[in-house]
Amino acid sequence: MAPVSTSAEQTEQKTAPSTQNESPATHVVVMGGGPGGYEAALVAAQLGARVTLVERKGLGGSAVLTDVVPSKTLIATAEVMTLVDDSVELGVRFPDGGPAADPEGSVTVDLAKVNKRVTALAQAQSADIARKLRSEGVTLLDGTARLDGPTRVVAELSSGETQVLPADVVLVAVGAHPRVLPSAEPDGERILTWTQLYDLTELPSRLIVVGSGVTGAEFASAYDSLGADVVLVSSRDRVLPGEDADAARVIEDVFTRRGMTVLSRSRAASVERTSDGVLVTLSDGRTVEGSHCLMAVGSVPNTEGLGLEEAGVRLTSSGHIRTDRVSRTTARGVYAAGDCTGVLPLASVAAMQGRIAMWHALGDAVTPLDLGTVSANVFTAPEIATVGVNETQIESGEVVQGQVVKLPLAGNPRAKMQGIHDGFVKLFSRRGTGTVIGGVVVAPRASELIFPVTIAVENKLTVDDVAHALTVYPSLSGSIAEAARRLHPKR
Repeated sequence: MAPVSTSAEQTEQKTAPSTQNESPATHVVVMGGGPGGYEAALVAAQLGARVTLVERKGLGGSAVLTDVVPSKTLIATAEVMTLVDDSVELGVRFPDGGPAADPEGSVTVDLAKVNKRVTALAQAQSADIARKLRSEGVTLLDGTARLDGPTRVVAELSSGETQVLPADVVLVAVGAHPRVLPSAEPDGERILTWTQLYDLTELPSRLIVVGSGVTGAEFASAYDSLGADVVLVSSRDRVLPGEDADAARVIEDVFTRRGMTVLSRSRAASVERTSDGVLVTLSDGRTVEGSHCLMAVGSVPNTEGLGLEEAGVRLTSSGHIRTDRVSRTTARGVYAAGDCTGVLPLASVAAMQGRIAMWHALGDAVTPLDLGTVSANVFTAPEIATVGVNETQIESGEVVQGQVVKLPLAGNPRAKMQGIHDGFVKLFSRRGTGTVIGGVVVAPRASELIFPVTIAVENKLTVDDVAHALTVYPSLSGSIAEAARRLHPKR
């Protein structure tokens, strides 16, 4: 984290009223500098509040420093490697025969250089956030914060100084950290959490990924594309159990076709370090050997020891902070945002929770958070993007009179030109009205293709509205318009 001001003199100068007759500005104290925290700070400053933000590990939080930005930067390199592998079909020739002739491929990855770029970009993004906050008049304190009742925050600064911050409004945005199993303690060298992967200087010869949720699947996909031998251990009957079933099947098929070993219905009981690698013991007694092991078994909110419950902030049984749709906690004047709330572990959601909290607290116009319009993406190869209602809700009757159309990308002319064989577009509408209520896209850069579906869901457009919009020919987005045409309400 870039140096931040910690002196009482600087804080006093920053917060003093401009005139004797002017009432002091509302003081907002933000605990945590991730997307929920820094976006809230920017909104509060824009609305005229005096803002102090306390962060101990760097502006941007884990999203910028150890999670979203680093992982997606790593995945960007993995995407290039996937394109290289798939380019032989398009007629690309390599001097030594390339992937078609050599199982090891003609292109390799310098992981030390990749990870150096990953960490440099993360630090640069963090510094950009710090500059933006300072330019908006936000006071930044380098340290940890805890509540001392609902109207006071105690900041323990890295300098050793303690500051007591009276607060009119508090936003708790302290994030979460990787869950650790007692039988698989990370050592930062062979047994790793996803925050420790970027210290590797050489590609693992055999990476065992424990956990097949979004984080596990993304890193398994990335390291497979980078050239590592990957074993994915999944306790469920399929990878990505929380995603669309058809989408998960596509990803698992791609994984196995590209040589990844997927162990379904297999729970890791323990992970031990050996002389030159790791030994993963499964609950049924089987063992798997590898050079490294990535533990991706969920996360734990950073809510312990912050004085939350003593201040009247109610927690769930998992330790997450209970919030309503405008980010209020059960303590008056205390709001919360981000992964510590357990709402949706997405940076976009955390940022919106933080903005909504400040709009509400400072009396601006506010619309409560609507998770039904949140788009999400799994950065595997291919990607999975979703928004709105899912097919399970339609099949169960939770969403009445929903209808579904699914179009494989293999029939799309642009997909044929690009050699894309895997993936589909799936669109959901309400029978009768034809209103678009959700969708799934499985494709390269699905994160970009989901946007028109998100606009349709957000603005309650009909399938005819979508179908009548002209698309470029040829384009992958043409499949979205085609799906909408097939959902045209029957008279």
